[in-house]
Amino acid sequence: MSFSSEVKKEICTIELFDRELLKAELYGMLLFGRTFRENSIVFTTENQYVSKRITTLLENLYMPIIEKHTTLRTKTNENRLFKISVVGDDDCMRIFDDFGHSNSQVTLRVNRANISGDEPARAFVRGAFLSCGSVSSPEKSYHAEFCVPHKNLSVDLCKILSEITECGFCPKTVLRNGNYIVYFKGSEQICDLLTYIGAPLSAMEIMGTKAIKQVRNNVNRRINGEVANIGKIASASAKQLEAINHIKKTKGLETLPEDLREIAYLRLENPEMSLRDLGQNLSPPISRSGANHRIQRLLEYADIAEENNG
Repeated sequence: MSFSSEVKKEICTIELFDRELLKAELYGMLLFGRTFRENSIVFTTENQYVSKRITTLLENLYMPIIEKHTTLRTKTNENRLFKISVVGDDDCMRIFDDFGHSNSQVTLRVNRANISGDEPARAFVRGAFLSCGSVSSPEKSYHAEFCVPHKNLSVDLCKILSEITECGFCPKTVLRNGNYIVYFKGSEQICDLLTYIGAPLSAMEIMGTKAIKQVRNNVNRRINGEVANIGKIASASAKQLEAINHIKKTKGLETLPEDLREIAYLRLENPEMSLRDLGQNLSPPISRSGANHRIQRLLEYADIAEENNG
């Protein structure tokens, strides 16, 4: 089951007893569903829990004659499509009219009379999400959207979402394949949306996944930094060893001043050691900058030895 399906499953566990809230949620589902007209009400979904929920809401509120069909969208017995239809024209007209709509409307708009108040608005947005919403797996990206079939409905939905002061939503809209996509980017906005519509566990899963990603990224950055540092140490060490061996073959390490001779032998014995560790292993110990100064003198000494040898 996809993350989006899990979210809808969680939402469908919410129990409502207030008729006004039941009606507001059903309104969101029907208005953003496949067909909502005076003579035809059809709702389709791939989620069996959403299918059961809208059927229960219709039966509890209006008791219409309902026809249910289940078809397979692929040959693998996955992605079943549930189709719920209100059969009788009279029932369709009764439901359509009860939500304050008429056949004279050129295009569907949200009838605010059905969602007056904070809780009815929450139930309405929840219904809209169950109907046309989806959310990406937090493992992949942070994206939630409502796929709205009509422009005016998308405008109305954006306005309703923007008016939810407790969340500070900033939805954006884009046209995709003839549908108007109202979407959110960013984990915080998506978590707020899921919590608002009744899926706090899913919101927590997003936050948990984000935390794991951040820890993983921090570890990777640290490892990459350490690998790069090891590479620099190895490259510098190779250059130093070459210089020390050149001095050894030409003039001999015995000709070096005592302080340079000590660090030269230490480097030969410990090619992987950092400058800081080299300095700490000298007698007496010196700082990293002190060790670097001695190494630079060694390199200069090697250059002089090469010139004289040449």
